[in-house]
Amino acid sequence: MLITIFLKHQQDKSLDSLRKIQQQNKFLERFPPKSARVVSWYVMMGIGQVVTVKIPAAQLRTLNLSIEQGAWGAFATEFYPTYDFIPVWQEELSKQKEAGKRK
Repeated sequence: MLITIFLKHQQDKSLDSLRKIQQQNKFLERFPPKSARVVSWYVMMGIGQVVTVKIPAAQLRTLNLSIEQGAWGAFATEFYPTYDFIPVWQEELSKQKEAGKRK
């Protein structure tokens, strides 16, 4: 399954203090767990970081624990089930083109 995680920066803390918390929590050692594959990892200015991982559904708890143990204190977190919309979009475009040819 795909999960998108918003790691929202704690706006009341400086970047140095955020890094210190992450180091104390061993964030980069804990996240992502070995069972997860990072699909994308972006910084959203004004928000924080947005990470999409692919993980077996049975490993969802492991993912959650890696965030709870590594990210809390530096980030507020939000999780969103995710799916790849590109194939759906491409199929719809193809259908529209075919419908246009028949007119």
